[in-house]
Amino acid sequence: MKVSTKWLNEYVPVLDLDREKLAEKIARTAVEIAGDYQMQDGLKKVVVGHVLSLEPHPDSDHLNVCQVDVGQEEPYQIVCGAPNIAQDQKVIVALPNSWIGGHTKIKKGKMRGIVSMGMICSLQELGFAEGVVPKEYADGIYVLPADATPGEEVFSYLGMDEDIIDVDITPNRADLLSMRGVAYEVAAMYDRQVTLPEVKVTEVSDDQVANYVSVQAPSDLVPTYQMRVIKDVKVGPSPLWIQSRLWNAGIRPINNVVDVTNYVLLEYGQPLHAFDYQTFATDKQVVVRSAQDGEKFVTLDGEDHELKTGDLVITDGQKPVGLAGIMGGLESEVTEKTQTVALEAAVFDGQTLRKTARRENFHTEASVRFERGINVATVREALDKAAMMIAELGQGQVVAGVAQANEVDTADREIEITATRINHVLGTSLSQTEVAKIFSQLGFGVTENGESLVVAVPVRRWDIEIDADLVEEVARIYGYDNIPTTLPTYEATPGKYTPKQKLIRDARQIMEASGLSQAISYGLTTYAKAQRFLLDTGKATELDFPMSSDHTTARMNLLSGLLDDLAYNVARKNEDVALYEQGRVFLRQDGSDRPTEIEHLAGAMTGLFHHADWQGHKTPADFFLAKGIVEHLLTTLGVSGVTYQATGAHEEMHPGRTADIYAGDVYLGFVGEVHPNLLKELRLKRTYVFELDLDKILGLDKLAQIYQPISKYPAVSRDIALAVNSDVHNQDLVDCIVKNGGKNLKEVKLFDLYQGEHLAKGLKSLAYSLVFQNADKTLVDEDVNQAFAKIEKALKEEFNVTVR
Repeated sequence: MKVSTKWLNEYVPVLDLDREKLAEKIARTAVEIAGDYQMQDGLKKVVVGHVLSLEPHPDSDHLNVCQVDVGQEEPYQIVCGAPNIAQDQKVIVALPNSWIGGHTKIKKGKMRGIVSMGMICSLQELGFAEGVVPKEYADGIYVLPADATPGEEVFSYLGMDEDIIDVDITPNRADLLSMRGVAYEVAAMYDRQVTLPEVKVTEVSDDQVANYVSVQAPSDLVPTYQMRVIKDVKVGPSPLWIQSRLWNAGIRPINNVVDVTNYVLLEYGQPLHAFDYQTFATDKQVVVRSAQDGEKFVTLDGEDHELKTGDLVITDGQKPVGLAGIMGGLESEVTEKTQTVALEAAVFDGQTLRKTARRENFHTEASVRFERGINVATVREALDKAAMMIAELGQGQVVAGVAQANEVDTADREIEITATRINHVLGTSLSQTEVAKIFSQLGFGVTENGESLVVAVPVRRWDIEIDADLVEEVARIYGYDNIPTTLPTYEATPGKYTPKQKLIRDARQIMEASGLSQAISYGLTTYAKAQRFLLDTGKATELDFPMSSDHTTARMNLLSGLLDDLAYNVARKNEDVALYEQGRVFLRQDGSDRPTEIEHLAGAMTGLFHHADWQGHKTPADFFLAKGIVEHLLTTLGVSGVTYQATGAHEEMHPGRTADIYAGDVYLGFVGEVHPNLLKELRLKRTYVFELDLDKILGLDKLAQIYQPISKYPAVSRDIALAVNSDVHNQDLVDCIVKNGGKNLKEVKLFDLYQGEHLAKGLKSLAYSLVFQNADKTLVDEDVNQAFAKIEKALKEEFNVTVR
């Protein structure tokens, strides 16, 4: 909302206030300010000119050589190419060495050999936006009124010398979308009186509105609908003072009828619409109704619209003539041929209009106000003001009476509050008298009832509903800078992470130390992707109104997002990628509307994990690398009793290269290679992944990490090679060795696997290195031999191994 302080001064005295300080005061008290300026800023030596004569340029078929009176002793000769230049016009002239819009300097020069002393300007050349220039002057120069004085600066004629404050309105303060609303706000801030002009309408006594039109509207969608008729109107240009106020507010002047509706819109915040009455059907009815599905309608901008059931339309009893609260129809547009104007003022349901405007992507000055709210107390007054102005400017007559459907409640809203309550919230010590004065400054009625104040809030402040809103009003007007700044007093306690927070942070640190980079994927995905890689059973949570077809369902795993990230990188030639993500997945159980949020950790690797360099070989990502990262993570977190069991239960994973991860009987997740079919879909090479349930890990008993000094005594290493059946798992053999190795066995490491022609069919050879060490003494051969023999015996008895 662009506010002219000159216009604002008609309602509340502000011309004595500095523009920048006023803008700052509004920003600190009410809403943000997008900027403050004068249109003439940066312009110089631009004056009124009077075209005395003109003749065609001898060397051009479109240029004219003009003699222009610019208030000097002699006329200036100026070459002009505007198509609408004519003799005896008052025009805008940029003199030699002047500055115009776009920081452009105009100098004396020649145009095809003819001297030109400056330039005759269009509004655009002064810096006006294309969208506010009247259409008749869009492709040429602007013609000033005949009473403009040659030689005077043009800025006052065009309203360019007015201070403009661009108020950035928030949705809750739609009352500031009008000059009157801003006037009340400024008056409250500076404790000044608002003076509003009285509106009187002179009606003809020999004609009634009932002879022209009757109106009907559903009360649930249209709280009030009113219409006046102005006859014998002559449509033409508006006076310059109205045009300048409109373009200073960012609105293009059209004609004296349409401009009045926009002028009153800016003054009252009340959207109006003027119809050409002659285009109405002959049954003299205006009916507001819901549109029929598929009904066609052409708006004023010439755009075709196919309406839906639920759209609200204004009809002449037969066909739509306006899209209620948004824009009128092209067929009923006011033109130069219009003689009788049907003027509409109404209150429409904001939710209905919002749905239509969003679906059609069609937001107008009117629809924004109806969506956010308008002052229902001034609907009739705004209608009367517009009818009076149209009659005056168009030399018409206002027909007696108003056609009306429905009445809206305009009673004040009473809210009771105490100064004690206000001071408790704000930390102030205001007296009841001071609080009452603030409410009076705001234009609210105040009645004292003992220690309470009964505040009568007028309907122009529909944003105030409860006592908390009144507290905010007191804070604003009293001044946020005046509110005491105090720190809350409480018992200081040391801050620390919860066990869950610590686990999550430790897991992230371990992943990054292991060489994986963190990724953050979107929490919404497709239904198909949400169903993949599930660790637990649960139902999907789907959105009723998704933003796109790719974001319809809350994710139930992290790997789908990570694989998309890998595919994105590989498609851009970054083929060696190792990522992890820690985040929540959403699983919904039967009978529950809301999902359970579960913390997960997942990783995905493809390509090379390490590149070859002068001192090392390349390391491709593989199953054992992924498993090693998981083992390192779980060991560091203190999880014990971890086992890996081969599985083919995950259809998205390679059945022969995937293992489920258990801690005792607790299922933690899985690790393995992604199924080739899915890799083909994503256009990825071999990819290895894991996903773990961090909430389950948190619930496990952890082994505390106890740091001990390195033993001073040497370790003894023994190797053992075992020929076993191919279906025997490495983990089972390791568990048996650890169980029977005694207290001195410190490490078991598999260093060789062999299957080939030197072994019988169905057998494999596994070679282990066993490390024995005692922290208190040097081991002798007898100690190691006894433990080693016990291990051999247990392996033979349990797995029928052959020691090689």
